[in-house]
Amino acid sequence: MKKDQPTRLRLVKAMEKELNYKRFLHSMGVAETAAALAMRYDADIEQAEIAGILHDCAKYMDDKELISICKKHSVPISEAEYDNPALLHAKAGAILAEEKYEIDDPEILEAIRCHTTGKPAMSLLDKIIYVADYIEPGRCQAPNLSIIRSLAFEDLDRTLFKILEDILLYLQATGARIDPMTGKTYQYYRDELGF
Repeated sequence: MKKDQPTRLRLVKAMEKELNYKRFLHSMGVAETAAALAMRYDADIEQAEIAGILHDCAKYMDDKELISICKKHSVPISEAEYDNPALLHAKAGAILAEEKYEIDDPEILEAIRCHTTGKPAMSLLDKIIYVADYIEPGRCQAPNLSIIRSLAFEDLDRTLFKILEDILLYLQATGARIDPMTGKTYQYYRDELGF
């Protein structure tokens, strides 16, 4: 990160202005959960907290803005993302984190970029943000949430796999288009973990 990197407090204040109250509380919950997971798995706590604070920094953008910023920066857009541009908030968020909030740590930017779909061979920070986004204290509707929350502090990879599995089951049950990256991520971890 740059030496003049915005402090945690300035990032929190920026998100408080940019996001609606519910999304702001969610982002703070993700930051706190990510910091706790970082402590548990001996990851960089500051990286985890900053990625958690900023992971939804593009959530306020409308569909046209999300598509536009991704096109402007030559970021590939899948058919599933064109069908549901809100999925692009992760990719757009990584762009905003770098350009608007002066984050130049590639690990933080990548954790923000992949927090909606995951990706094969995720880093420890990527996994922490993905899991923290799903289990933060404000979440209450996901299936198996209490089991997943407990598992998150025992085995991060199994937690990641269980979340992916539950998301895919939900998307299939509702007939929603599945982003190819989510499917690839699930397949990668199924093969990697031997399930």
